Formats: sequence, C-alpha cells, structure tokens
Amino acid sequence: MKTLRHASLLDMVSEASSIQLNNRIYEMREAGADVVTLSLGEAFFDIPTPSFEGAPADAIHHYSHSRGLPLLREKLARYHQSATQVPIDPEREIMITAGSKAAIFMTLTALLEPGDEVVIPEPLWVSYPDQVRLARGIPVMTPWFESVEELGSYITPRTKAIIVNNPHNPSGRRLTAAQLAVLHDMADRHGLFIIADEAYHEFVPEGASFVSALVHDPLKQHTIVCNSMSKNYGISGWRIGYLMANEYLMDQIIKLQQHLVTCAPTILSYHLAHHFESLLAATRPQIQEVVRRRNRTAELLADRGVACLPGDASFYLFASLGESRLDSEEFAERLLLRHHVAVVPGIGYGASCDRFVRISVGAEPEERVVRGVSAVASLIEETR
Repeated sequence: MKTLRHASLLDMVSEASSIQLNNRIYEMREAGADVVTLSLGEAFFDIPTPSFEGAPADAIHHYSHSRGLPLLREKLARYHQSATQVPIDPEREIMITAGSKAAIFMTLTALLEPGDEVVIPEPLWVSYPDQVRLARGIPVMTPWFESVEELGSYITPRTKAIIVNNPHNPSGRRLTAAQLAVLHDMADRHGLFIIADEAYHEFVPEGASFVSALVHDPLKQHTIVCNSMSKNYGISGWRIGYLMANEYLMDQIIKLQQHLVTCAPTILSYHLAHHFESLLAATRPQIQEVVRRRNRTAELLADRGVACLPGDASFYLFASLGESRLDSEEFAERLLLRHHVAVVPGIGYGASCDRFVRISVGAEPEERVVRGVSAVASLIEETR
C-alpha cells in the first residue's frame, strides 16, 4: 500500500514558538504548578463580561457581510481617520477578519507569486517567516542590528514586500516618521508593498505619538495595514482583526476571506460595534498602566545590569542574556524548570536573536512581574 504523506510545504514550517511554549504553560498550570507567566502575548484587562441581551437574535447567530459588519467598519474607519487624518472608505477599503494573523496571511497570499521574496527585519514576529512560506514566498530576514536605511541592501529583483511591526513585538520600539519615510521611499523606488502590522498601536506611552504607515501613503498605493481589535481591547481570544488597503487589493483579498472563513464572528462584531466607545474608554487607562509597567520593568532590569533593545511601547521587552553561557532556549528552559518563570527564547524571533529572551508584562500583577524578572537577572548572573 502506498504511504500517504502531508504536503511537503509543511516540512518548511515550524510551530509558532511562543504559542507552543504557552500551551506547555497551560498544561503545567492545569497540573497545579505556579508559573510566573512572562511569555503570553496579551494583556489582561478588567473589562465587563459581555452581555448580548437586546442584540438582534435574528442576526447575531448567522453570517454577516464578508467584508465585516457595516457598523463596525464605519466605526473603525472613523477611528483611524481621526488618528491619522487619512480617509478610509468603510465600504471598500477595510475588511474585518478572524484575527489579525488571518489578515496578514491573506495579504501575503494575495500579493506573492511562488518564489517572491519578503524582507523581514529581526527581531521578527514569530509567524511572519512561516506565513510567507505558506504563501509560497521566500522570507529574507535581516539581523536585529541593521537600521531601517540598511534594509535596502536586502532588496533584489524578486523582492515583493517588506513587513514592519510598529509598535514592535518584541522590543517595544516605535518607528519614527523619518524611518517610515525611508521605507516608503524604498517601496516607491523598487515597486514594493509595505505590510504594516500595527496591532499594538494603542500601546504607546501617554503623550507619545504613534505614526501609522498610512500617513505617508494616504492613497494606499503600496501600503496594507493589518490591525487587531482583540489585542487593543484585551480580548485576544475573540479573534477579531482587520486590514486596510486600496479598493483594488481589497477586492482580491475578499475572495480569500470568503473561501477561508466566510466572515468574522457575527455575534462578537455586533458587540464590538455597539460598545466600541465604552470599551475604548475602559481599556485605554489600563493600556497606559501596562505601558508604564513595561517601562518600570525596563528600569528594574537595567538596575540589575540587564540590557534591553530600545523601546518604550507595547508590553514587551527584549532582554539581552549578556554574558550568560546559555543560549536562549537553554536559558528559558532552565528558568522555567528551576524558577517556574516563563519567557520566550529569542531564537524564535530570528537567527540573530539567540542572545535575547522576550519578556511580556501584560498577563501578571506587577509583584509577580518583579519576581519573574528578578529570576531572569539572577539566572544571567549565575550562568556567566
């Protein structure tokens, strides 16, 4: 009998390292272990338990428009236009998806021909390279120490796009208007798309500015912005994301939405549309507090001699292992087994990042964060 095999494409794809680790943490917790979880890529907020009382029962249990619920698209378009001064057509230039991961993957699938290259600066979000491979493209990673200006040296005749994450997971860096202008100039000169993952755009320090990639390309000629309501409202499990692009490209991406997921979850979309402003009002003060916690944690690590890559946004820090003799996977494993503290090995964020670990401060009370990062600093000292 002939042996049946899966598609060879999947042999080039790995499990998402951060999710694989967190599945292990869930299992440890279920077995009764007390784990300080600095590995989760989400923030835990105090938000009202959703009530669907009064929602239209004849609508919430059924399919909705595959571009997304019209009222939610209208509110998102106004929200982004207010922040960026860039007009967004809610009818033709925005689509709501089942999470921003789906938005990024559908964008890549719509853009890439087999063998097209996508430039991805490290530290990278762990899913970018494998999503490019799944879309039949070739990820071209650049080392973490390369500047935005130096990305041009990685562009070839096969390059189709550059992916940028802003604000950045895992460093918390915000791209400046000048850095974004450099990227847009590259896109214009080389005929490239910019895929801007802006899922953490609310997570900036109070009074600080966030510059969307749309500002330099208001006609959306080469820019696709992917974003997440789930992340910004502290409801990651809801899986509600969206993307904004020009009308022509959106008409192509909608085909993927219709064949893959039909539409974003209707009942959740109704809830978000009708509570849009109140959820923002509830979460924004908590966002500010978690960003302050992130920056207090950076100071705490610095006081212990642990350097982090520059950044002041999101709820992540990318901490250097300094003179530790352990690589990032060995370090994270020893930290988990000996100290019951979970961080994500830096190697998952690119080959140049094996001397770092990602620390997230969004899922634990501050006293437990302090306990966890103290263990990180102590283990670095112990393993010099």
